[in-house]
Amino acid sequence: MKKHKAAFVNIIGNPNVGKSTLMNEFVGEKLSIITSKSQTTRHNIKGIVNGENFQLVFSDTPGVLKPNYKLQQSMLKFSETALTDADIIIYVTDIYEKTNKNINFLKRVKNAVVPVLLVINKIDLSNQENIVKYVEKWQKELPRAEIFPTSALEKFNVKNLLNRIIELAPESPPFFPKDQLTDKTERFFVSEIIREKILKRYKKEVPYSVEVEVEEFKEEENIIKIRSIIYVERKSQKGIIIGHQGKAIKHVGIDARKDIEDFFEKKVFLELFVKVADNWRSDDNKLKRFGY
Repeated sequence: MKKHKAAFVNIIGNPNVGKSTLMNEFVGEKLSIITSKSQTTRHNIKGIVNGENFQLVFSDTPGVLKPNYKLQQSMLKFSETALTDADIIIYVTDIYEKTNKNINFLKRVKNAVVPVLLVINKIDLSNQENIVKYVEKWQKELPRAEIFPTSALEKFNVKNLLNRIIELAPESPPFFPKDQLTDKTERFFVSEIIREKILKRYKKEVPYSVEVEVEEFKEEENIIKIRSIIYVERKSQKGIIIGHQGKAIKHVGIDARKDIEDFFEKKVFLELFVKVADNWRSDDNKLKRFGY
């Protein structure tokens, strides 16, 4: 009988290279929200992949960035911790990114004692000649890493990458129950779905100033009743979120409800309210309350 393998596999890299898309592809569920804006992922989100003889615990981490306020400091800590508590590191870049971006963080990846798999993502947007050049550049930058040219969106080379991760996983009993998909709560996923819709609908600073808290989550036989608060930093942002005659927030609610119903496979009644939490991104107590 084959011995059981298990590993913590941390997905790290700069913002907007496709970490969340890759994680969702591994897990086969949309656990991480995806938008074209950087800083979409704020937390470490675990997705658990189980097979008969293995368990892989993937962590999608916030993109590495230079922090401008306390929330970003917290996000950077998530990314830095991911370097030290992994059995396997997946460093994601893409065909647009220069190898010298965020050089200090890259040095720490280079010095990692665990296996590093370098994913060059979005190769569907390039050609063979450029991909070969990128591989050569990255071989010089991270000589110990195994390189996987990949398109997470097109599912290209993702299966080979997953098979290699299983091969590298150490022998171990599972860390979580074998039917568990994630370490996050139902409320967390509701708040993330709502935040995704806000990121997609609003421009400039407003979506980054938003935090979503699920105040009530009541699951009944045929319906889930949810009441959620959207927090903003300033009164002017509250008006933008609500929109003229409440039209903007109504659209957020409609889009979010559809995705929440798909996620839970159940009818949902969703109420949204907007409140001001002054400068919450720089307030230690509020950050702690919101789980940072």
